[in-house]
Order: sequence, then structure tokens, then C-alpha cells
Amino acid sequence: MSALSTLRLATLRERLGHLDVLALTAGLWFLAKFLRYVLPPLFPTFRDVYAVSNTQLGLVFTGLLVGYAAMQFPSGALADRVGTVTVITGGAVVAAAGAGLLFLAPEFGVLVGAVVLIGVGTGAHKTVAITLLSMVYTDRTGGALGVMDTVGESAGVIGPALVAVVLAAAVDWRLLFLIGAVGALALGAAFRRRVPGRAPGTTDGRADGADDTGAADYLVAFRAPRFAAFSVLAVLTAFTINGLVSFLPLYLSDGAGLPTETASLLFSLFFAVSAVQPFTGGVADRVGPLRIIAALLTLALAGLVALLLTTGTLALGVAVLGLGVGLHGFRPVRDSYFMSVIPDDVAGGTLGIVRTVMLAAAAAAPATVGYLSDVATFQVAFGALGVAVAVAAAVAVVLGVTG
Repeated sequence: MSALSTLRLATLRERLGHLDVLALTAGLWFLAKFLRYVLPPLFPTFRDVYAVSNTQLGLVFTGLLVGYAAMQFPSGALADRVGTVTVITGGAVVAAAGAGLLFLAPEFGVLVGAVVLIGVGTGAHKTVAITLLSMVYTDRTGGALGVMDTVGESAGVIGPALVAVVLAAAVDWRLLFLIGAVGALALGAAFRRRVPGRAPGTTDGRADGADDTGAADYLVAFRAPRFAAFSVLAVLTAFTINGLVSFLPLYLSDGAGLPTETASLLFSLFFAVSAVQPFTGGVADRVGPLRIIAALLTLALAGLVALLLTTGTLALGVAVLGLGVGLHGFRPVRDSYFMSVIPDDVAGGTLGIVRTVMLAAAAAAPATVGYLSDVATFQVAFGALGVAVAVAAAVAVVLGVTG
């Protein structure tokens, strides 16, 4: 065998060896999203079983997002010191505990506590997973993040479909969370066994002095106006996404007048188009992220406006399609951009700060949409989301043009 053939074979083996890192990281992200996205389709059931209002239902989802947001900086900073594997595995165990508690859920207060615990456990994953994949797939970060996000968003298709099947078959909805608990433990164990040592920082943290990093070092990036502006863009878009996802099925049925079954199918369509994420991430790797982000957010804005102004299943389906492509396609490009401008030695902690602020704002979205739908209409509530994504799109256009 020639030296060139040997080199090619070694390169192929290395790439195949790293596929399990992506597969297991994406699998855990799927579980995290599954435990999140089975909640909105169960809102009507929760409303009947626990006799609660739309505002209370929104607060349930907000509780999950608050727990999720609270873990972004601690998990990122901790991963800089002890390694990504330890943090991600620990998060999987905590999420499994929350899902197990939700399986019991004898009363609404227990359900709320379990959902918050799920938020805390799953909150240890995404920030750390982004840094892990950027270390393992250094020249294909956008594409790898796109694959992870696509796998995660597929839970938005599978989760609501399983809810529909479970409810139609009169099976106890709590079984879904038992399945989630077992799956999280199994994937966490496999991740712990297979991933250590695949890239610097996966087990022992960064070897370049990150242990001496102070809190102020994580804030340095925010002094750059463009970085701060992009962070604001990310916050506004996260607010829009979470407000939309938490009440889209109810909006389509109560606000747009579609049958519940049709609303569920369109909700699944929103997540089905998340398959564009590897494509948008890969394109960003080649041509740069900012112009793509501007285009995607403009598409999302057009979809949201169409959602508010049109009627009929076909027109609403096209609007949901545009929203799904724009908002899902944006995610891996956003994360790839962040990882390209944040210094490696503070990547976890700085990204953790960004995601904490981003998700803290996003956590208010479900309660805001629920409240506005109670005191006004769903059109008013979703109109507020339209304002947020319009501002984000404008910021993206300015950054793209000036960049």
C-alpha cells in the first residue's frame, strides 16, 4: 500500500471514529428536545387534568426554560475546566431524574418541579455540545452543528406524533416521560464510554490555562459592538422561537380556526423542515454566516406575517413552512458564528453567558404569549413575536452589509 493510500485510510478511519461523537451528542440533544416538545401538545390535556389556565400552562414551559437558561454559563465554564464529557453526562442523569419524576406527577405542583428539573438537566447539554463539536470538527463546525440541530428538531416531529398516538389509544401520557428517562440514561452511559479523549478538552478541560480564567475574561468579547449587536439578535430570535413553539398548536386551532388534528400536523411540519440545518450550516462554512442569517430571518419574518394575515390550511401551511426554514436554518449558522469569534480558552463560559441571556429572555416568551392571548387575542400575542423577529432581521441586515 502506498504512503498516499495509507494516509487516506488513516484519515477515513479518523473521520469514521469521530462519527460516534456526533451521533451520541445529537442523540442526547434529541432526548432533550423530545422532553421539551411533547409538552405543548399535552397542554390541552394538562388544562383538563389539572384545571389550569393558559397563563399557568405558559409558566410551566417558562419554568423549563428558566432551568435550562440557568445552566448555560455554569455548564460552559465548568466544561472549560473539567471537560465536556463530565458535564454532558451529568446533565443527562439530571434530565432522566426529572423525566422520571414527571412520570409520577400526581399533582400540578409536582409536574412543574419535574419540568424545571428537566430544564436544568438538558441545559447542561447545548452550550457544551457546541464547544465539543467545534473541537472535533474544526473545519466543518457549521455542518456538524446543523446535523445535531436537525436530529434534535426531529423530536418536534416525533414527539407530537407520539402524543397524538398515545392520546388516541387512551394510553397514559406519563409513559412518554418514562421512555425519555430510560433513553437519557442509556445515551448518557454510551456517551461517557465512547467520547472521552476524542479531542482536547473532552475530559480534562482546556490545557492552555483555562483554569486561571476569571469571570471578567468571559465578558471581554462583549466590548466589541458587532459581537454585542449579534448577541442582541440571538436574544430576540430565541424569544420568537420559544414563544412560537410553545403556543403554535393552540394558535392554529383557537386563533386560526383549524381542526386540532390539522394544527398538530402543521406543528409537525414546522419541525420537519429542520432538515435544512446541515445545508445552511454547510453553506455558512463556505461563504460566511452573516448574509445567510439575514436572509433566513427575513424569510422567518415573512412567514410570521403570512401566519397572521392568511387563512386556510394551504396558506397557513406555507407560512409555517417559511417559519420553519427561517428559524431552524438560522440556529447552526448562529452557533458557528459565535464559535468563530470567541477565543478558544473562554469559549464555553463566554458562549454560556450569551446563551444564558438569550434563554432568560426566551423563557419569558411562553408566559408572555399566554398572557397576551388571555387578555387580548392570539393575533396580538403573535404580533409581538413579529416585532421581535423584525428587529432581529434588521440587525442581521446591517451586520451583513457593514461586514
